[in-house]
Amino acid sequence: MFHIIPNNFFVPLSSQNRIVYWECISRLFAIMEHQFSFGVEREVLVDELEFYFGQENAAQLVEEEFQADDSRSRANGILRRLEYYGWIEVETDKSYVQRVNFKEYAVKIIKTLLDIADGKQIEYQGYIYTIYSLVKGTMDKPGIVLMQIWENTDYLITGLKNLNSNIKHYIDDLTRHSTVAQIMDALFNDYITNIVDKAYHRLLTSDNVSKFRPEIMQCLEKRSHNEEFLEKASAEIAAIREVSEEEGRELTYRYLHEIIEAFRNMDEILQEINQKNTQYQRAAINRAKFLLAGNEDVRGQLKEILMGINEEINRENMDLGGIYRIDFLDDLVRIYQCSILEQSSLYLAVEGKKEFIPSSLESEEPDEELRREKMRKMAEKIRKVISVEKIQNYVNRYLAEKDELEASQLPLNNEEDFIKLIYVRLYGQRKNMGYVIETLEEREVNGYRFKDFRIRRRENGISGRNAAKRKG
Repeated sequence: MFHIIPNNFFVPLSSQNRIVYWECISRLFAIMEHQFSFGVEREVLVDELEFYFGQENAAQLVEEEFQADDSRSRANGILRRLEYYGWIEVETDKSYVQRVNFKEYAVKIIKTLLDIADGKQIEYQGYIYTIYSLVKGTMDKPGIVLMQIWENTDYLITGLKNLNSNIKHYIDDLTRHSTVAQIMDALFNDYITNIVDKAYHRLLTSDNVSKFRPEIMQCLEKRSHNEEFLEKASAEIAAIREVSEEEGRELTYRYLHEIIEAFRNMDEILQEINQKNTQYQRAAINRAKFLLAGNEDVRGQLKEILMGINEEINRENMDLGGIYRIDFLDDLVRIYQCSILEQSSLYLAVEGKKEFIPSSLESEEPDEELRREKMRKMAEKIRKVISVEKIQNYVNRYLAEKDELEASQLPLNNEEDFIKLIYVRLYGQRKNMGYVIETLEEREVNGYRFKDFRIRRRENGISGRNAAKRKG
């Protein structure tokens, strides 16, 4: 790689002036990208950078690197540095005018960095439709078409793996949130917006691979047994890759095999993405419920102990091994690692033989009052279990004859009401619910602060009320 890219190419983005370099590179790239002619006059770029350094919100240069007092000198200095580091090249035309252009490899790197900075999400639909169209279209140039299908399949698989990795990143980040507000913000405003709405939801609906996969695999399987197709494709690929026809035929078989296997094994990636999505949402809700739990029971007391340990470690900037240096733990609990198992813990006592003497069993009448009390507690426990159906009925009860209402209008008198509110917001993302939600501004009701949202009856859907009428 470094036979193409200079050794010091990445120095500007790792120096103390990296913000200045990046903003200048972005401005220069925006100008050159819209030019149809070869290169841009150097003076035009100097004027643009001079204007940038003249603004109050421009990033400040470290003067030790640039000995320049005015904006124009700094602009010229940036261009000289970018040329020295191999980002741009300066040529003089027949009119003795200097023109500047980015190096080919620099353009590719800049576009990738801009996509990362903008948080650009892959459009699965574009790759899937391209593959489907190429497979179903005419095969006038079978070798070129097959290579395009192979490349787009590789982009699609890479995008799915990146989505899977992004969800795992969000799961790992849950441990950084110490309050319910932070967890809910990460779930509803960050994860739902950037993962579910932008990528995951489309992957299950409009970009669903399953709609096109059977036909794609069937067509490719059929062509893999078509000798005429194989001969033409092998000859074209051999000419493009500059290899022998025998190697071209091997590449043709390889491309066909990898494409078919990629679509055949795609269920594993999709299943893992679904599992990770469910895992993240369940982990977020469970962590929020844990933080909302009371402090009187054993679970609440353990929570307070763990939170106290965590605060002490963060306050003293300890690593994980620093837990042994917390003084109050000596009188509270002893945490240690057992390297040798105690043999007695694995010992099974020998039971001696005893003579069995039968005796009559006394018939006792069940205590009806105790039975009713246990049944009451069991029914109360079942009543408190939250399910999709209960949340739908809960929303229908307060929507009544209205088409919409705000979440802040729902009862919010205790923690149980707040947990129901969380589930209403969470289940509102599902397409089979009888309502949809729309995020509003943050507000506080009865001491509970949350992002308010509007609950609207789903159009062209079956609401709980209509479903009940149909059932009746």
